[in-house]
Amino acid sequence: MNVLVCFKSVYDDVAIRTNSDKTLDYQAVPHIVSLYDLNAIEAAAQFVEADPEDRNLIALTVGDTKIHDTTMRKNVAARGASEVYLVMDDALEDAETHQTAQAVAAAVKKIGDIDLIICGDGSADVYAHQMGIQLGEILGIPNVNAVIDFKAEGNTIKVTRELDEEIEHIEVQTPAVLSVLSDMAQPRICQVKDIMTAGRKPVHELTLADIQCELPAAQYQILETKVPEPTPRKMVFFEATDEGIDQFIEQVHTYLTTEGA
Repeated sequence: MNVLVCFKSVYDDVAIRTNSDKTLDYQAVPHIVSLYDLNAIEAAAQFVEADPEDRNLIALTVGDTKIHDTTMRKNVAARGASEVYLVMDDALEDAETHQTAQAVAAAVKKIGDIDLIICGDGSADVYAHQMGIQLGEILGIPNVNAVIDFKAEGNTIKVTRELDEEIEHIEVQTPAVLSVLSDMAQPRICQVKDIMTAGRKPVHELTLADIQCELPAAQYQILETKVPEPTPRKMVFFEATDEGIDQFIEQVHTYLTTEGA
């Protein structure tokens, strides 16, 4: 069984700076694997390691040419992937979810012979919850989101899905797409031997032309991204008494119904 895990390369938000005009400065900001996708990689790796003789893990990301980062892809390979695919094209800069899903679907077809696709439930930058769902629709295969557990029995994947007020148990046939919640698997701490081995694993660099993908038109336009003005603290203090708590509740209620409206 060939398992493909999708991951997104995002800016390391710790290194992002603010310019004087409140715009964001991405100069010299490194790319890292989206934190939610680290959980997806771990979930996929644990699934493959449960039957290493019959299962193989492939990692895939799509993005603009700035994702060409050796450290990032070694980080992914060290977590259990046997090979890494990078689809890099500047047309994918600020791609929407349906554009990303189209590129991923084309890459999946290019790679071929994929039985199970694992995605994170959302990305660390946008967290739209859409890519995995749209990917399944484009490929015409079953897709399940909010996954907290899954196992294989032949060509059947038994999935446990967590909703707001209930737990669902679903069976789907491969090939399929699963979007896993971040608390399903905690990312491992890579050992030195895993990091050393990762450097020798194959990395395939492709473009949109290589995977024969023509992106659909964007459905929205980003006009600007700015840091919001800080809200000054009101500096109102309340005593830790029943009367003080009542005053606090009254103040919060007043704010929410007037100033916060």
